[in-house]
Amino acid sequence: MKTIHKFRLDSGKEPTTLSLKEGFRVVRCEFLVPDKSVYIWVEQTLRPGAKSGEHQFRVAHSGEPVPDNFEYIDTALDPFGPEAYHVFEVPVAGHDLDAGARDTMANSGWHPSALS
Repeated sequence: MKTIHKFRLDSGKEPTTLSLKEGFRVVRCEFLVPDKSVYIWVEQTLRPGAKSGEHQFRVAHSGEPVPDNFEYIDTALDPFGPEAYHVFEVPVAGHDLDAGARDTMANSGWHPSALS
């Protein structure tokens, strides 16, 4: 069996960390006007004993640079404004950022956390 859960992503410079089951899949991304926030819907297994892991997601505005190794997930649009919010998954712990990615993060005010 499986299910889908909704998660709010912070729009600041720091990524949002979520505990997700192994084999998860992001199935939707949307900007919800009442909350003025980006949300993702994630499909996950309900299998007992499935391992969970920490995953980080970063919301970037159009034109904002992101490191090359960030994985694009989806885009959420503000239906009443000109804004577009692009969701990226931050590489998992243990995968070092290359020099270009470190420079991009430093120049944009991003700070890697203990999980990135």
